[in-house]
Amino acid sequence: MGRTREFVEDEVLAAAAAAFVAGGYEGTSIDELVTATGLHRGSLYKAYASKRGLFLITLQRHVQTHFTGLPASQVGRRPSRVAEFTSAHLDLLLVAALERGQDVQVAALVRLGLGHLERALAPGADPDPPARAVQMMGERLYARLIPAAETGDIASMTEELSWRPSILQTTI
Repeated sequence: MGRTREFVEDEVLAAAAAAFVAGGYEGTSIDELVTATGLHRGSLYKAYASKRGLFLITLQRHVQTHFTGLPASQVGRRPSRVAEFTSAHLDLLLVAALERGQDVQVAALVRLGLGHLERALAPGADPDPPARAVQMMGERLYARLIPAAETGDIASMTEELSWRPSILQTTI
């Protein structure tokens, strides 16, 4: 007879999501997941079987929690909710799409999340919901790549990008 789980799964999955967002899927080690979740290595493997298993369950719960609960009627009336949703919840989808998009189960969950977002944008809030959803993902990707984009610090972004032309010239 096995022991019962002695952890709160929602807390474990939230901690795992934060770790995956911070380090990416490939860059997050099992040791980092053990530290982030507070689980023992054996408990993590017993509950989720593998890093991929934990990632799939984390992504599935993330989509269920944050993407299915955004009713279309609220998006049209409360654009701030969409902005809050965008900055807080698209990062895990980005990690999933960019690093694990070739995994059929991951791709299906990413598409499910984007589908919910598109439906939430549909009723008059946006003339082209799929294009807006892709734009929102692109904006988050840009913000993650260049953190100054979130603060609007153009001088910092320009300085950060100033090295690119010289590298291009030397490789051509």
